[in-house]
Amino acid sequence: MSKYEFKLPDIGEGVVEGEIVEWHVSIGDAVKEDDPVVDIMTDKATVTIPSPIDGTVISLSGDIGDMVPVGTTLISFDSENSDELGADSSVTEPTNKSESEILPKPEVIAEPEVIAEPEVLADPEVLLRSATISPARVNSVESEIPNNIRNNERILASPAVRRRAREAGINLVNIIGSGPAGRIRHADLDVNIATKGVTTGSINNNHNAKREAITEVKVVGLRRKIAEQMVISKRTIPHFSYFEEIDVTQLEELRNNLNLSRDDAQPKLTYLPFIMMALSKIMPDHPECNALFDDNVNIVRRHSGINLGIATQTDRGLYVPVVKNVETMDIWTTASEMQRVSGAARKGTASLDELGGSTFTITSLGRDGGLGATPIINHPEVAILGVHKAREMPVVKNGQIIIRRIMNVSSSFDHRVVDGADGAAMIQHLKRMLENPALIFI
Repeated sequence: MSKYEFKLPDIGEGVVEGEIVEWHVSIGDAVKEDDPVVDIMTDKATVTIPSPIDGTVISLSGDIGDMVPVGTTLISFDSENSDELGADSSVTEPTNKSESEILPKPEVIAEPEVIAEPEVLADPEVLLRSATISPARVNSVESEIPNNIRNNERILASPAVRRRAREAGINLVNIIGSGPAGRIRHADLDVNIATKGVTTGSINNNHNAKREAITEVKVVGLRRKIAEQMVISKRTIPHFSYFEEIDVTQLEELRNNLNLSRDDAQPKLTYLPFIMMALSKIMPDHPECNALFDDNVNIVRRHSGINLGIATQTDRGLYVPVVKNVETMDIWTTASEMQRVSGAARKGTASLDELGGSTFTITSLGRDGGLGATPIINHPEVAILGVHKAREMPVVKNGQIIIRRIMNVSSSFDHRVVDGADGAAMIQHLKRMLENPALIFI
C-alpha cells in the first residue's frame, strides 16, 4: 500500500476553480475506480468527479461550500495501484454534466408522470426560503416518509452513510433524505443525531412540547447561485409591479373543448400555452418588454424571437428552462415543448442550452398560485409575468351580478428601460387576448 494524492483536474473552458457541492465518500471508505467521489460546481456546470483508482480514502481536503483551485489535492488514497499511476492525478477526466445533472442515481426510481402545467414558483424571491438543496430536510411525522424509500432495500445512501447509521443505531427508514431522489446524506444523519431523532420520524405525543432544535443550512451550490442571482436582480434593477384581473371564462370553455377533441399524441392543455401564444402575438407591439439590458455598456437588446423562460421548481431548486421561438408554434406544439423542457428540468436531464437564452419569463404556481405577488425579474431580462390561480367569482356585468372565472396576473418591469405606461399597456393587451381567445389564433 502507498499514498496517492488526487488533485482537482483541469475541467476546461477557462475554469480555474470550483465549489465543493457534495462529498460522496468519507474517510475510511473503500472506493472503486470511476466511483463518484465529489461534486464540483463551476460557473458553467456541475461536475461529478470520479475516483481514478481503487483504494481507501485516508483524507479529504475542503468542506462543502469551499472554493478549490485547479491542482489542489482533493483526496488522499491508500492504494496498491498508486505507483503505476504516478503522482499526477490530473489526467483523470471528470464527468461533465449540465448544472442540473448532479450525479447518476445508484438505483432506478420511477419518475413521476410529467403533467402539462409545470409546478413553478410564483415569486422567485421565495427561492431564498423554499429551495430543496438544503443539507437537511426536517420532517416531524413518520407518515411523511415517501413510499419509495420505506423499503429499506430501496433507500438511497452511500456505503459510508449506511455504515455510519449502523454504528449510531439509526434506522434509515426513519430518515428523509435531502439529496436527489431522496438520497440520504451525512448532513441528514447529523440532524437526526443532533435532534435525537425527533425531527425525522418520531411522533411527539405532546403537541405543546417546547421546540429547541436549530438546524443550520449552509448556502452552497445551486442554492448559492440562486441567491447571488436574486441579489443582482434586486440590487441593480429598479422594479415596478403591475397587477390585473383577467376574465378567463371564454378561455376556460375553449380549453375544455380542445382537450375533449385532442388525440392521444397531444398534451392536455392548461392556461400556460395560451398565455405563451398570446405573448408571442403581442410582443411585436411591445418590443421594449421582450429584451435584455446589458447595463455594463448601457445597451438594451430587443429580440424579435420570443424565447419564454418557464420558472420550474425542482427537488434541486428553481430552474428556468426555455421554450424558444414560440412565435413559430401552434397551441399543441407550445404545450408539448413546455412540458418537455420543464420535465427535463425536474428530472435533471435539461441541457445548458435548454436552460438559457430566455427573453421573458413566466412564473406560476398553478392552483396554489395565490392572489398576487411581486415577482423578481430574471436578470438581465426586463420583465416577468406571474400567473395566479383562476377561480369563480361574482362580478358585476351590465348591472347584474354574475359568476365568472377570474385569474389574477402580477408583473414586474425594469423601470430603467420600461416606462410604467408601456408595462401597463402590455398587460392590458394580454388581457384583451385572453378574454377574447379567438384573437390568439387570428
